[in-house]
Amino acid sequence: MLENIMTMDKQYYMNTFGTRTPVCFDRGEGVWLYDTEGGKYLDFFAGIAVTALGHAHPALVGAINAQAAKLIHTSNLYYTEPQTMLAKMLCEVSCADKVFFGNSGAEANEGALKLARIYFYKKGMPNKTDVITLKHSFHGRTLATVAATGQPKYQKPYEPLMPGFSHVELGDLDALKAAITPNTAAIMLEAIQGESGVHPCGQAYMAAVRKLCDDNDILLIIDEVQTGIGRTGTMFGYQQYGIEPDIFTVAKALGGGVPIGAVCAKEAVCAFEPGDHGSTFGGNPLAAASGLAVLQTIQAENLVQNAADMGAYFADSLEKLKSKYSCIKEIRAVGLMVGVEFGEGLGAAVKQALFEAKVLTGLVGDTLRILPPLVITKADIDMFVDVLEGIVKTL
Repeated sequence: MLENIMTMDKQYYMNTFGTRTPVCFDRGEGVWLYDTEGGKYLDFFAGIAVTALGHAHPALVGAINAQAAKLIHTSNLYYTEPQTMLAKMLCEVSCADKVFFGNSGAEANEGALKLARIYFYKKGMPNKTDVITLKHSFHGRTLATVAATGQPKYQKPYEPLMPGFSHVELGDLDALKAAITPNTAAIMLEAIQGESGVHPCGQAYMAAVRKLCDDNDILLIIDEVQTGIGRTGTMFGYQQYGIEPDIFTVAKALGGGVPIGAVCAKEAVCAFEPGDHGSTFGGNPLAAASGLAVLQTIQAENLVQNAADMGAYFADSLEKLKSKYSCIKEIRAVGLMVGVEFGEGLGAAVKQALFEAKVLTGLVGDTLRILPPLVITKADIDMFVDVLEGIVKTL
C-alpha cells in the first residue's frame, strides 16, 4: 500500500514537502502511531505540537462525533454555542478579553497584524503600520506572515516582500531599540522560537520588550501558535515571563488536530468592527467543539502541570545523557518543548536512526526537535531516552 500511495502522491500532490519520510500512518492511540504496513511508532513530535492529548483521546473523539452528528457548519452570520463557549474559556484561562477565530496559525497571525494596524488607524495614526520581528522566527506562510518571518529561505521566492517589516536578533535590545521608529505599530515575537531549534526569549528580555512597547505606544504581539495550550508547562508561553501581551495568537494544539486558530486580545485594542475582518470557516461548530474538548480535558487531567513535571524529568534525563556523550552540545527545554543540539553534524543521522527505531521527532539544523503529547509519562520518556542513548553510543 505504501508504494502505491507514494506513487500517486508524486503524480497528484503539489511537491511542497519534498520527498516525505517513507511511512503512511492510518491510525493512532495515545502516544503511538500505526502505519499501513503494521509498524508501531512512538510519537514524540505530536504533529508539530498539535496532538496535545495524544491520538484518539476519547474526550476529543466523543466531542467531534457528537458535534458532527448535530451540526458541522452554519456560518458566522449566526450564533453557535460552541464558538461562544470556546471564546469565553480562552479568555478565562488567559489575559485576553476577546477572541476571533480563524483556521490556522498563519491566519491567526495575519489577523493579529491586521488588528494592530487598524487599531492605530482608528486612533487617527494611519502611518503607524510597521512591525518589528525577530531573526530566525517563524510566523506562517501567507504573504504578510512570510514577510514577518525572520528566515530568508522562506522569503526569497516571494520577493518583493510586503513592506513594513524589519527583523532583529533575539536578545539584542540595542538593535530592537534602534529599529523602533515613529511608524512602528507592533513588536511581534514567539515566546520560544520553535522552528529555529527551541530558543526561549528569556525573562529579562521579555520584560524589557514589554517596557519598550509601553514607553513607545507600540503593541506587543506574542505568537503562541506553538507554545500555547500547555506546551511549556504553563497554559501560554508568555506566562513563563510574568508579562502580558496586548495581542496573542494560538492554533496548533487548540483543536487537538482539528484545524483552528485564534486571535486573542485585550479589550483596549479590539478595534475590529463589522466588516473589518472575517472568516467563513473560522470557529465553526465542529472546530469550536474540538477546542472546548481540548481545553476541558487539559484542565480535567491536569495536563499543564504534567507538561511541567514531565518536562523537568525529561530535561534532567537528557542532561544526564549529555554529561556522558560529548557529541550532545546543548539541551534547551521549556516544559515539553525540547531541543537537543548535536555537534559534528550528527543531528540528521540521529533523527534518521530514531525513525528507523520507530521513534518520531523533528530536526532543525543539527538540533533534534522534540514535542511529545502532553499526556506522556515517565515510562514513555525513559523509553525515548534509552533508544536515543543506544543510537548516540553507536554513532
